[in-house]
Amino acid sequence: MRVLATAGHVDHGKSALVRALTGMEPDRFEEERRRGLTLDLGFVWTRLDPDGEPLAFVDVPGHERFVPTMLAGVGPVPAVLFVVAADQGWQPQSEEHLAILDALGVRHAVLAVTRSDLGDPEPVLADAAERMAATSLGAVPAVAVSSVTGAGLGELRAELRRLAAALPVPPDDADVRLWLDRAFTVRGHGTVVTGTLGAGTLRVGDRLVTGDGTASLRIRGLQSLHEDRSAVAGVARVAVNVHGSGADRLRRGEVLLTPERWLRTGVVDVRVVGEPVADLPRTVTVHIGTAAVPVTVRPLGEDTARLALSRELPLRVGDRAVLREPGGRRVPCAVTVLDVRPPRLSRRGAGRARAAELATMTGAPDAAAELRRRGLVRRSELLAMGVPASGPAVAGDWVADPGHWARLGEQLADAVARHAAEHFLDPGLPTEAARRLLGLPDRSLVDALAATAPRLALRQGRLHGPGALRPALPPAVRAAVDAVRGDLAEAPFRAPDAGRLAELGLTRKAVAAAEAAGALLRIADGIVLSPGADARAAAVLERLPQPFTLSEARRALDTTRRVAVPLLEYLDARGYTERVDDTRRCSRPQAGAGGGSVRPVSDRDRHGHEREDGGGRESNPPARDPRAPRF
Repeated sequence: MRVLATAGHVDHGKSALVRALTGMEPDRFEEERRRGLTLDLGFVWTRLDPDGEPLAFVDVPGHERFVPTMLAGVGPVPAVLFVVAADQGWQPQSEEHLAILDALGVRHAVLAVTRSDLGDPEPVLADAAERMAATSLGAVPAVAVSSVTGAGLGELRAELRRLAAALPVPPDDADVRLWLDRAFTVRGHGTVVTGTLGAGTLRVGDRLVTGDGTASLRIRGLQSLHEDRSAVAGVARVAVNVHGSGADRLRRGEVLLTPERWLRTGVVDVRVVGEPVADLPRTVTVHIGTAAVPVTVRPLGEDTARLALSRELPLRVGDRAVLREPGGRRVPCAVTVLDVRPPRLSRRGAGRARAAELATMTGAPDAAAELRRRGLVRRSELLAMGVPASGPAVAGDWVADPGHWARLGEQLADAVARHAAEHFLDPGLPTEAARRLLGLPDRSLVDALAATAPRLALRQGRLHGPGALRPALPPAVRAAVDAVRGDLAEAPFRAPDAGRLAELGLTRKAVAAAEAAGALLRIADGIVLSPGADARAAAVLERLPQPFTLSEARRALDTTRRVAVPLLEYLDARGYTERVDDTRRCSRPQAGAGGGSVRPVSDRDRHGHEREDGGGRESNPPARDPRAPRF
């Protein structure tokens, strides 16, 4: 389907012309037909060829009081049938409608000079064509017609056929943004909304969300040109039967969206064309799609401004809209959306700096430029802004400008080095602290930076620089450690008590630093031994009759119960020993120890039962009854 809107001054025969082309009545209300004046949007269609695609018309009012309604009709439509009467020529609303089309960037049109039976159409054709050529429409085909006599209708149909064939076909997999121009209730069906689907596909059963994000609605039914459809692809006129909480609040100017694919924004930076930004009123109305929203204008540069919207809208980079002062005292001007997530302007001079940045922006989606400005952003957010991003993500959904990512890596390395220099006794910068220091939104980004930085290492949630896994100890701590190791030289398992550690100044942080440096082995809080003491203790215990008790282990290690209990638990945790029952343990063979050590065989098995081994002893225990319960 192809969709066109009409445009032109009031009483120039727009409705009569589409009635003659389609055989359908565009004026829906009795008052419109009685007064011969279009008051609201009308919708009709025809087939220019018996087997061709339908051509639908959105007929708009031409009266100056209904310009907002006209804007709602032409906003979502890609082409226009511009109408000027031969007996009246160019009129004020002809000029305003043309300015609106130019502001919206409409590029496809046919000019129809009506009432050719009441006046000479040639001067009007030439004048109107010249005016239109100076706008986004450019040179357009022009036809003189009469809706009464039928003169020129065949030629006009031929031009419309050529126009329809030249219109671009939008992608059917695009994100849906359906601006609503009608909403009403049908008994037995509920809420029905209509609009011009510009791109994407609607399907029965799909979910859509409202523009304010407050409601999720299901499509119960679809119609296009009064025919039930299971799916409709843009561009098309559609009627959608929606169901869900909030459906009854839908009105003209609302919008239905593909879920999770659009950003709603209340502040946008735009380029303004048609009037100096400094001359704009502080409060105007922005028209986009079928929406008309009051905005506050903050001038930034000569042709750029920040608009604060009275309600959020789903906008994307490159969107075209119209700024119009209510009452039509000024010519409407065009705006192109440059940024839907602009930075705050809170510092002195921020406005001038922002104006200089906006001056380089065209409104064309540019992923590389967007990444340079933002440094770091989620790919899904870029897509929702209307900026497709290519290239690999740095972490999860996050994409980054390469230069910014490299600078972040350098900043992280500097932060780790500063932390190591300032905190001798607290080695390693916690990743959460690194995230806050760099102002990163997600901790996974810190992990990704550490993984790509050759000078950094991540261990147990802390970042270490070169050599920081074995950091140098301050002289006082090194001296204290040497004293402890001297104490342990003759009795390696008699750990110094809390008084001795306090005397030497070995606080908890100092012990942690010594452990990180590999200078001490911390068995438990307040229990430290020399490095390698765990392996030496395991070797001593392996020589005991197996299994052994805590007392036997304590005597073999020549230590106290205060040290023996946590030391045995430490050895259990690291696989040197294992519990047999509540009171006994046995050593576990350690691969590679003594050429592949094997646990000594004792007079008792691990369950404490007598066991024989050679010399008349049974080498294998009796077979176990399979019916016996397991414990």
